[in-house]
Amino acid sequence: MSQLFTSNQVARALAVSESSIKRWCNQGHLPVAYTAGGHRRIPLDGLVKFLRSGDHELVRPELLGLPPATGQTGRLSDKAAERLCEALLAGDEETSRRIVLDLFLADRSIARICDEVFAQAFDEVGERWSCGEAEVYQERRGCGMTLRLLGELRSMLPLPSRDAPLALGGAPAGDPYNLGTTMAELVLRQAGWNARSLGENLPFATLSAAISSARPRLFWISASHLVDEEAFLEGYHELYELHGQQVAFVVGGRALTGTLRRRMRYAAFCDNLQHLEAFAQTLYPAVRDGST
Repeated sequence: MSQLFTSNQVARALAVSESSIKRWCNQGHLPVAYTAGGHRRIPLDGLVKFLRSGDHELVRPELLGLPPATGQTGRLSDKAAERLCEALLAGDEETSRRIVLDLFLADRSIARICDEVFAQAFDEVGERWSCGEAEVYQERRGCGMTLRLLGELRSMLPLPSRDAPLALGGAPAGDPYNLGTTMAELVLRQAGWNARSLGENLPFATLSAAISSARPRLFWISASHLVDEEAFLEGYHELYELHGQQVAFVVGGRALTGTLRRRMRYAAFCDNLQHLEAFAQTLYPAVRDGST
């Protein structure tokens, strides 16, 4: 359930009158929920959509539990990945939150944030580690921070509609990384899908059971690390033979090299999350919220 705020809280955060907030609610610009006692409340996901699509900015974001100065720049920084890399390495979670939430509130899609900011930041972290300029603990700590940030972005997305198609996915056995599959879930949810990541390190047998039980329209594999490429291919082929004719298989991840890709069947291979977003929209062209 999305976090709820009073009209007064939102008015103070936007530095407008409470009557303006009530008027926007009455006009349908801001969605409204009501308590059991009939009191008006504004859900966080609806407020975020309003901010992303309009001309209003947060003046006092801390009143909504966001970092100070969030959403006040109104611009997209071409140095966001560099700044995020430094913040992740330093363990500076508040700065990381502000960078990501600024981009999101300025109408950058989650797919672009993941591709152009998170991915580039972690590429730089990996480069520094390989050169002895960063420690493993810094990368792991950064992964934890990023997962929390993704969870926060998830809370800002509206719930899928009742008729939204189902998408399931995860990372295969031996792959301990869940950033990729978590990002895929969020990208698909923003595109209007009822997307659910099953997590990381999942045997093909349990993935097959999940597909049989839930019958998704789309299934994704995010592979960042493979322990045994031949064992992965064998398991994947069996999974595709069982379900590939009924479900759109989408695969991606840095572990799936060109050599492996040529030995796999799938509906789409996505080099990045914007490719996933575009492919998903060919299957379900839902109305987007204006993200760019």
